[in-house]
Amino acid sequence: MSFLWFLSRWPSTALFLLLLSVVGRQTGLEVVQATVCSRWDATRDKSLSQDGDVIIGGLFNLHYKPSAVEQGYTKLPSYEPCTGLDIEPLKYTYALAFAVEEINRNSTLLPGVKLGYRILDSCSRYPWALQGALSMVGGDTHSCDQLVPLLICAASSTTGIMLSRILAPLSVPVISYLASCPCLSDRTKFPNFFRTIPSDIYQARAMAQLAIRFKWTWTGAVIENNDYGQLAIQIFQEEIEGKGVCLEFIEAVNRETILNDARRAALKIKDSTATVILIFCWYTDVKKLFLELAKRNVTDRQFLASEAWSTSDDLLQDLAISKVASGVLGVAIRSSTIPGFEKYLRNLHPSHRPDDEFFREFWQKEFGSCSGTESLEGVQHPFTDTSQLRVAYNVYLAVYAAAHALHSLLSCPNRDSPPGNNSSTCSSPKHIKPRELLQHLNRVNVTTPQGEMFHFQGADIPAKYDLVNWQSTPEGSLKLVLIGHVGGFDLHLNESAIQWSTGSNQVPVSVCSESCPPGTRKANRKGEPLCCFDCIPCAEGEISNKTGSLHCKRCPSEFWSNVEQTACVPRQLDFLAFNETLGITLTTAAVSGAAVTTAVCVVFICYRKTPMVRANNSELSFLLLLSLKLCFLCSLVFIGRPSVWSCRFQQAAFGISFVLCVSCLLVKTLVVLAVFRSARPGAETLMKWFGPGQQRGSVGLFTSVQVIICAIWLSLSPPVPQPDLGFQGSKVTLECSMASVVGFSLVLGYIGLLACTCLLLAFLARKLPDNFNEAKLITFSMLIFCAVWVAFVPAYVSSPGKYVVAVEIFAILASSYGLLICIFAPKCFIILLRPEKNTKKHLMAR
Repeated sequence: MSFLWFLSRWPSTALFLLLLSVVGRQTGLEVVQATVCSRWDATRDKSLSQDGDVIIGGLFNLHYKPSAVEQGYTKLPSYEPCTGLDIEPLKYTYALAFAVEEINRNSTLLPGVKLGYRILDSCSRYPWALQGALSMVGGDTHSCDQLVPLLICAASSTTGIMLSRILAPLSVPVISYLASCPCLSDRTKFPNFFRTIPSDIYQARAMAQLAIRFKWTWTGAVIENNDYGQLAIQIFQEEIEGKGVCLEFIEAVNRETILNDARRAALKIKDSTATVILIFCWYTDVKKLFLELAKRNVTDRQFLASEAWSTSDDLLQDLAISKVASGVLGVAIRSSTIPGFEKYLRNLHPSHRPDDEFFREFWQKEFGSCSGTESLEGVQHPFTDTSQLRVAYNVYLAVYAAAHALHSLLSCPNRDSPPGNNSSTCSSPKHIKPRELLQHLNRVNVTTPQGEMFHFQGADIPAKYDLVNWQSTPEGSLKLVLIGHVGGFDLHLNESAIQWSTGSNQVPVSVCSESCPPGTRKANRKGEPLCCFDCIPCAEGEISNKTGSLHCKRCPSEFWSNVEQTACVPRQLDFLAFNETLGITLTTAAVSGAAVTTAVCVVFICYRKTPMVRANNSELSFLLLLSLKLCFLCSLVFIGRPSVWSCRFQQAAFGISFVLCVSCLLVKTLVVLAVFRSARPGAETLMKWFGPGQQRGSVGLFTSVQVIICAIWLSLSPPVPQPDLGFQGSKVTLECSMASVVGFSLVLGYIGLLACTCLLLAFLARKLPDNFNEAKLITFSMLIFCAVWVAFVPAYVSSPGKYVVAVEIFAILASSYGLLICIFAPKCFIILLRPEKNTKKHLMAR
């Protein structure tokens, strides 16, 4: 490769002169510097030629197998002959010859000018291609006056790059039929290069489109380690970037070491998890790879074929690789037919072509002799199969492009020349200037005999490809089936006609990770390609409704995710209902409390004349029981669907009921203190401030303050029913929203003030005579009351949804039960179970 690198870097003019002067020993070329004509090595001087007024040069890789000395390619090829005649390039050779003869018979194209040709074998060796090109352009000892103004050559991109650079200083046009490297489209670097095969950019993009279309997100690639393979895979990678397709591996193979490289690539394919493999290689190298895969019984891979091997008869007819290669999907050079070409090939015979050493070699290979009785008529052979001509048609097009350029050049009225000097400046067929021919070739725009419009777009022609599929036949071999077309960047495919590597019409799956279903998102694995990922379920309140989503989308506040996390559904309206377990429990507790309070009231009414009832201020006791009953019943207002009036009433009922209750206890405590203080000398007048009227007035006064607070609150900024969207869940809580926290705080604060005052006074009266004193009971009841409401505040703030309401109801019921039990349970116990203690004497005793 150092030789090629040297060729590609040196300025073209200097390099050409250098080759003429010193390259002889390095390349095996004998350069005779005393004359313009050169005599090249005679051992490689096989050629096919036809005389004419204008000679077209042709270079084809007619032989492909190097000799044993060169198997390692440790040195540049020398004089050892090439072996192994390749049938396909031989057909290309006769496509050129047929096109020349067809043009010579055409009276309107190049009239009066006879085309000729000279064809040499380059044997897939760069020095041979260079030697052949320079011998035809510079002339040789056989025909020093018959220089070739144009070459149809370059079966590879590297050869095309090399010959175009070297011949550019002479402006010799190079028309390639098989060099597809995108780099050759650069007119600044390769101004003399043309081709009748599309740039690889189109086939690489077509293969990328196939991978994207069939969702093959995990693929492998085997490429030829040259410009063709490296640039093709580079374009493929650019096309799949950001499209969800990844390459697990890229294995490069060299033709010089193909046996070892094929084994290495086969092992890589066998061990990989990718089931779809791209191959950008020459067909002879693909055959070695497939044979290695067949040895290892690797038959479950789907191969994508580049045009270099997608139509190879050598592979299609090989039974040894049929199981491996079945189902190949390939991009192929567009096929066409050349009328009369099959008849031309079948009429070829060594006796008619005594100087054609290439055809004699083919004849001996097929028939073993040249007795004269053999014939290609009626013989089924790849050489005579012209049903789908691809590269041969490219060669045919190249000849016609050259002929039309020559026709334009030799037609004097169409030439740009000074006025009055047309006759003197017209080109002669014997003295054509390559620079002028190059100018006319750039303007070629014609219709072929097949009716196809043909023109060059810079170096290229409009891209057209076939899409082919290798399908099994009953005989075990494979057949080529046309399944679609590619025009430019547009891909047209008949998917139902494809037979995949599995033998069915089911598209193979090739993924590193299965696509994430709706309701999940992709999570990339650390240190692995983007195509390898885990599927993470979306969080609650988030959804993904597409396969392979990268992110989960949060639902709007009024909506929530469904169970599958695939759609946002309206959040269900939720509130503390009577028919749910929590609602039933709280309702039962409230009704039970009210019932017990009623029962205690009945007991007190029945025993109203007993000392126990009368001694503890029976009027306040009945008022306290009434307030406790209201406390129990007001909790029911909090249960059920909130409405405008229920939201207003529940807080007012709660606040007033509890103030009434605590006021009764406070007045009771004050009365107890007043009674015992009045027993002291000089304090007799104290009781006149705590008579029945004053007691009722005090309770009314304390309660009226709460009534005023509630009235102002509810008139200015009352609670209203409103959905609580802050709590993220599948349900939205319909609650009584506190429009004014200040109002609610004043209601609770006033209750707390009365309760703390009552607790303090009861605590001070706790040491008064036990049998008559109610202060201890009030102290315990107030302790429970204050503890419940102190715990209520943080629980209320932190509770979610409808449980806020449940917490408030629980606080109401707990404090109500605490007051009921602490105040009235001991009295009911004495009244009902210890009647002997329900006497004035017992109550007055210490």
